Amino acid sequence: MVRIMRYFRGKEWCMIVIAIVCIVLQVKLDLKFPEYMSEITTLVQTEGNAMSDVWAAGGKMMICALGSLVLAIIMGFLSSQIAARFSYRLREGVYNKVMSFSDEEMNKFSTASLITRSTNDITQIQMFVVFGMVILIKAPITAVIAMQKISTKNWQWTALTGGVIGFICLILGFVMIYAIPRFKKMQVLTDNLNRVTRENLTGLLVVRAYNAEPFQEGKFDDANDELTKTQLQAQTAMTVMNPGLNLAMNGLTLGIYWIGAVLISNITVVDPASMMERVTIFSDMVVFINYAMQVVMSFLMLVMIFIMLPRVSVSAKRLNEVLSTTVRMKNGTKAAGNADMKGEVEFKDVSFRYHDDAEDVIHNISFSAHRGETVALIGATGSGKSTIINLIPRLYDVTSGEVLVNGVNVKEYSFKALRERIGFVPQKAFLFSGTVAENIGYGEENPAEEDIKKSTKIAQAAEFVETEEVGYEGHVAQNGSNFSGGQRQRLSIARAIAKNAEILIFDDSFSALDYRTDRVLRSELNKEIKDVTKIIVAQRIGTIMDADRILVIEDGEIVGNGTHKELMKSCNTYQEIAYSQLSKEELGV
Repeated sequence: MVRIMRYFRGKEWCMIVIAIVCIVLQVKLDLKFPEYMSEITTLVQTEGNAMSDVWAAGGKMMICALGSLVLAIIMGFLSSQIAARFSYRLREGVYNKVMSFSDEEMNKFSTASLITRSTNDITQIQMFVVFGMVILIKAPITAVIAMQKISTKNWQWTALTGGVIGFICLILGFVMIYAIPRFKKMQVLTDNLNRVTRENLTGLLVVRAYNAEPFQEGKFDDANDELTKTQLQAQTAMTVMNPGLNLAMNGLTLGIYWIGAVLISNITVVDPASMMERVTIFSDMVVFINYAMQVVMSFLMLVMIFIMLPRVSVSAKRLNEVLSTTVRMKNGTKAAGNADMKGEVEFKDVSFRYHDDAEDVIHNISFSAHRGETVALIGATGSGKSTIINLIPRLYDVTSGEVLVNGVNVKEYSFKALRERIGFVPQKAFLFSGTVAENIGYGEENPAEEDIKKSTKIAQAAEFVETEEVGYEGHVAQNGSNFSGGQRQRLSIARAIAKNAEILIFDDSFSALDYRTDRVLRSELNKEIKDVTKIIVAQRIGTIMDADRILVIEDGEIVGNGTHKELMKSCNTYQEIAYSQLSKEELGV
């Protein structure tokens, strides 16, 4: 909780101090109200009092009521401001923390869980700040002062009030024992429901293709039923609590009247003094009822906070898990490399293992790519090709060895400086909702229209972008779902080219293209951006035959290094891949 409290700033602390002052003043006014009510009661029932005295006491009551109203409005405004500002900074802090995660940290949390933590969990805390801040300060102060005033009155009334408070504590104990574990469980079940819903919506085409709607509905129903049952179990405590608390309040009122009636009836009116004693008891009864109600209401408000507290504590813990996660990948400080080695990429005896793995997944990788060269990686699925190229933009950090860009270890660069030099096209082409131009110029503050059009042409995307149906201002749906797989790949390639980077990395980014488009695109890359270093991961031999150097990867190791012709003579693994795809004539053998 301490980590979360850091998101309160000086202005919020000042507001909290002002709110506390307002709360104390409101409590004083609320507790003065019964005293003035008692004064009016005495004046009305006692002969010889002027009406002006009654009006004066009534005026004091009105001032207390209006003052309490104004203070309540001020406190509501301040608590809302504090909660909104705090939750804004907390959301920003969680978002920035998640953005700093490498894939290693991201794998610790599911996407659905991170979404729930950034929205539902923060909302729980925000609501607690809005209501809890006022109640947690006001209720104890009110209860203590009111109980002090009660203790000076009739002992029978005081004993009755104590018994009612004990009854309320029993109800509260039941709620805490029965409901709190359920409330804690609800946040985890909300995660699960979000996960199932997100998977269903994201994989909707697959679900429909396999007629798996009933299966997915079953998964959703299971998650929904489990959450609903837990909610109902938690709310069962509320069904017991509400009647119990009403019984306590109404019973207290009835008991005070009954005791007061007995006390008054026991006094025989024989002289003005005994009459005055009756008036005093009646006046005390009116005051006592108000004070007793203040005490009971204070406990009731605290009960509501105790009901909110379990979910809030779970939410705070879940947010702390994100905020306290240590980011293993530290940001460097260098902004530039060796100017004479622009576009150079070098691997020096690089090995890598995932954090929880016992063994390396790539072993002793060494190669270099010079400016303007095209270096390709090929190998079986799971051989480690994508892992190797992910080390260049520091999506992961090497376990041993060095990766150099422009002669500088990538760990020494700041993330911004390193990734400005690299255009990266991932395996899964991802587009953002917006326009075509916004997607191609993504990451640039003011991308030039000429650069967008040029990169679109090089990526062979102009043929569908520059049409009346699409256009550069054409709409791109979430994840580019209104484009085909090949079109999404070409737009992703255009986005990387438009970055004007020194190094372009293509992670199996030509797989959805037909052979003609693939060939023309690679030809345009070599002609239009020939000074850019290109590193290509591919499954198709035809995509990489013309590369300056081809690395054959098997079980995380380089088993072949050379041109297409050299590897056809010297590397059995490459030959097996080549002959499984093309004929000898097509391979130029």
